[in-house]
Amino acid sequence: MEKKNQAVVTVVGRDTIGIIAKVSRILAEHDANILDISQTVLSGMFNMIMIVDISLSEFAALSGALSTLGEQIGLEIRIQRSEIFDAMHRI
Repeated sequence: MEKKNQAVVTVVGRDTIGIIAKVSRILAEHDANILDISQTVLSGMFNMIMIVDISLSEFAALSGALSTLGEQIGLEIRIQRSEIFDAMHRI
C-alpha cells in the first residue's frame, strides 16, 4: 500500500471509557481502515497513535468528524496524511 493512502491519527487527553471504540467508529463510518495502533495510559492521561488506510475516505470529512468527536469528549484528536507527518518529524 502506498504511504500516500495512509494517515496518522493521534489522540491525547484524560483517560475515559470508550475512547478507542469512539475513534474507531468514526474511522469505520468514513471507510478508513486501522493498519496499526498503539495506546498507553500514564498517570490517567491517554495517548494513542494509529496508522490508517484512507484510500476510500474523504480526508476533509474524516478530519472534521474526528475534530468534532475530540471537542465532544474533551480530547485532542488530530489526523495528518503520513507524508506530511513524516516530513514534519524528519531529523
